[in-house]
Amino acid sequence: MVKDKPNSTRIYDEEGYRKRAACICVNGDESEVLLVSSSKEPDRWIVPGGGVEPNEDPKGAAAREVWEEAGVRGQLGRCLGIFENEERRHRTAVYVLLVNEELEEWDDSKNIGRKRKWFRIKDAIELLSETKPLHYVYLQSLLKATSDSDKGRPDTVNSS
Repeated sequence: MVKDKPNSTRIYDEEGYRKRAACICVNGDESEVLLVSSSKEPDRWIVPGGGVEPNEDPKGAAAREVWEEAGVRGQLGRCLGIFENEERRHRTAVYVLLVNEELEEWDDSKNIGRKRKWFRIKDAIELLSETKPLHYVYLQSLLKATSDSDKGRPDTVNSS
């Protein structure tokens, strides 16, 4: 199902959930993550991500979103899972991106003043646990995935 919204087209799965994608942007040893400022609340940090567009797969959407929101590119890695937000009716595929390119300026930094900042994972988890519970779950999944030897098929995670 497709639904138009000003400046974007929203894509929905067969159960009526909005399809989204995001990336946990990491440094080489996955000790730090890159967060961006929220467009709605500039003093709040979030994981970059957004809606999947028509004719786009979740991996492509995740890479596009971090390019637009964080001005970074890199090696797109494993999928941490599909995270479901029952309250907002969306499902987000979350990938790990090993950052190898950071622009000095990017579209969102120029157009809306978005910022980005590297955080130690522990600090990012603490920060997001208070402000963005679902994003907190993404980072918890990153820690779990790196500590598990079995990196099998990603699971769907329910969180509201």
